Amino acid sequence: MTTTDLSLTTSDASRWAVAGFLARYREPTRSAYTLDLRSFLAWCLSNNRDMLQVSRAELELFLRDMEGRGYAVATIARRFGTVATFYKYAVIDGLISHNPADAVTRPRVSWEGQRRTVLHPLEFAAMLTAARTAGPVEHALVALLGMLGLRVSEACNADVTDLRYESGYELLHIIGKGAKPADIPLPIPVLRAVRQVIGERTTGPLLRTRTGRRLDRPAAARIVARLAKHAGINHAISPHGLRRTFCTSGLIAGVAIRDMQHAMRHSDPRTTLRYDMAKTNLDRHASHAVAAYLAGMSTG
Repeated sequence: MTTTDLSLTTSDASRWAVAGFLARYREPTRSAYTLDLRSFLAWCLSNNRDMLQVSRAELELFLRDMEGRGYAVATIARRFGTVATFYKYAVIDGLISHNPADAVTRPRVSWEGQRRTVLHPLEFAAMLTAARTAGPVEHALVALLGMLGLRVSEACNADVTDLRYESGYELLHIIGKGAKPADIPLPIPVLRAVRQVIGERTTGPLLRTRTGRRLDRPAAARIVARLAKHAGINHAISPHGLRRTFCTSGLIAGVAIRDMQHAMRHSDPRTTLRYDMAKTNLDRHASHAVAAYLAGMSTG
């Protein structure tokens, strides 16, 4: 939220409360929370209410307003979650006596019902082929996102100097979400793509545009969309969709949830399960393994 946006709040206390709340987060979380609070701030201003004086009943009205505007349930839940977290820290900071969001009934989001794009293995193979044809940057980008599960910001921020050799593996050092460092081994297909995009360079961004500048998130998203179209994929796919493809493909391939959680760098395994877009795959149903085990006990 910019200084101009903050100046629109109805009190200095609210302005500092929002600034202090956002200051505890890094990108891209900060930008996402900024958009959510901007929406709530606009609602407060339109109803002549100060953010730090809103009641539980008024928060219920904020939810009804979003529903009336036709927002998706997931969007409403995310925005209200940000608002509730803002009030949580306002209580901790002594700015208000209680959290008005505590007793508000939040919208329930069915993760299984959400339309999250993921590529079938054959679709990813087609996209990888299109990427190889397009060029080294495209090839490396798709490999890093779909075969390592990197976030697009992690791939774009990686430098040539972040590569190193250790214990028989080529590793890529990244700084992930929450400023958490990680060393990720590069499988042979990814390593080949990375070596090709680096060439003889020893410094600079791993992924560059045609002009030599660091590839950024919007440019990466355009590349992914273009490659999907060239690969004949008839549904939208984003860079994060490739990360989701990595997780789903790993679980289908039999990777243990604990190992996939580690690879995705999630602190909670429930987050990893939300990336699994093939939970309803009947080939994976536990009944097959249980039936085979019990049948083996039969002497008949």
